Amino acid sequence: MNTEILGVILQWVALVVLCYPLGRYIAKVYRGERTWLDFMAPLERGIYKVCGIREDEEMDWKQFLKALLMVNLFWFFWGMLLLVFQGYLPMNPDGNPGQTPDLAFNTCISFMVNCNLQHYSGESGLSYFTQIFVIMLFQFITAACGMAAMAGIMKALAAKTTKTIGNFWVYLVKSTTRILMPLSLLVGILLVINGTPMSFDGKQTLTTLEGQEQVISQGPTAAIVPIKQLGTNGGGYFGTNSAHPLENPNAFTNMLECWSILIIPMAMAWAFGFYIRRRKLAGCIFGVMLFAFTAGILISVPQEIGGNPNIDEMGIAQDRGSMEGKEIRIGSAASAMWGMVTTVTSNGSVDSMHDSQTPLSGMMQMLNMQINCWFGGVGVGWMNYFAFLIIAVFISGLMVGRTPEFLGHKVEAREMKIATIVVLLHPFLILVGTAFSSGLIAADPSLGWLNNPSFHGFSEMLYEYTSSAANNGSGFEGLGDNTPFWNISTGIALIFGRYLPIVGQVAIAGLLASKKYIPESAGTLKTDTATFSLMTFAVIVIVAALAFFPAQALGPIADYLTAVEF
Repeated sequence: MNTEILGVILQWVALVVLCYPLGRYIAKVYRGERTWLDFMAPLERGIYKVCGIREDEEMDWKQFLKALLMVNLFWFFWGMLLLVFQGYLPMNPDGNPGQTPDLAFNTCISFMVNCNLQHYSGESGLSYFTQIFVIMLFQFITAACGMAAMAGIMKALAAKTTKTIGNFWVYLVKSTTRILMPLSLLVGILLVINGTPMSFDGKQTLTTLEGQEQVISQGPTAAIVPIKQLGTNGGGYFGTNSAHPLENPNAFTNMLECWSILIIPMAMAWAFGFYIRRRKLAGCIFGVMLFAFTAGILISVPQEIGGNPNIDEMGIAQDRGSMEGKEIRIGSAASAMWGMVTTVTSNGSVDSMHDSQTPLSGMMQMLNMQINCWFGGVGVGWMNYFAFLIIAVFISGLMVGRTPEFLGHKVEAREMKIATIVVLLHPFLILVGTAFSSGLIAADPSLGWLNNPSFHGFSEMLYEYTSSAANNGSGFEGLGDNTPFWNISTGIALIFGRYLPIVGQVAIAGLLASKKYIPESAGTLKTDTATFSLMTFAVIVIVAALAFFPAQALGPIADYLTAVEF
């Protein structure tokens, strides 16, 4: 157990130490400065030439968003076509059939919006062809889209007065060639060395020690796992995701993959500071996010290593902690750490079953996604925090009786309205979806998707919509979610939860950038102080966290109190 806790501490330290230089490197990439990967420039110019992209062409925020939405729409139809007809396509040695239209809709939308919610089992639900040309392809595209959107916002906020926020296509390409691909290659090599398969052979039939035959799926796993983690995607190549021994063979790969989930979101917070040359402001934002993330670890890890109180009452020893739904090679502490990392981002991969973790761990996992801005997905996590920044600036300005300003630009009613819509959309999608599904199953239990009654069954539905709206993708897997209702309803939550916030956040940055720049002085609100960061933290807790308290009280909190009273 002490070794497990040491592993959690070392992983936390590795993230905090390495995210700073990576953030500086990312800022250089987006500013067009020299980096050690400049040898990729000929490849990038070739892509621009083939695609008809003018590298030096600037876009205003409306053109920027049009390009982002159009490329996502194109790949959606691409994915739907391949998923439905994958049974007739090559690279399918196991003969997996095509997906039903409603499942293909959910799968395609899910991977297109960086969520990777899976209502199918990876090794039996997809062929090698769709794993590569839909799943892995989308995992690069959607991560790069989020990073490109943040790059456009950074350019807008760094300028004094401008009508343009950069070129979406250039940011998209550089996010892939300069950041995602090199890191994925490094992580992929380490995974292959440690036993993750990388082949295109079909299933193997092996004889176990007991003399029984077992069929083992394999495939190009090592190519897909790195980008699923680094791009905060999370879709498992295997049905059990990173709990599978071929996807996550040992303690080292567990730490490596868990580190990979959070390193880029952490680095993006510093990249903002380096890009706009306001490292103190970035440090305050990073500090708030790190504090909230660490608090979750300090709650969840003791809960899991402490074991289940109901089992204690039965006189059963729990020397390894609460091990229901966990892998022995990973352990309870590392599983709790992964649960915090995967939900504090929009990753959603799992190395244990969240449905089996203790109630307070489940509560923290849901709360991370419900707040949805403690690091978050690559690019979009910081953008969600940006919306709260605008609200905090506006409130702070009203409190001191001065015109609200952020980085030398006035924050007025238009920006405030957009930020408010973005912030309130998230709880609306989650709470309305949960209420609607709860009403349906209460009226007609024969629908059959709810396997657990009472508080935990409610938690499963609350978690599913929370994961969808936050574009996370993990689940309380006691829920029978591969039905037309869940495929379509969560698909709708996925679309609104991804694109409306991005549109609103980029629009706010574009509108601010177009305004006359006013140098900050003693007479204006300073935006780079610890006090302002505390104000933003308070706004997040009041607006985001408290909106979900009644639902949490009916789910994981009630589940916890019931367990204590047992």
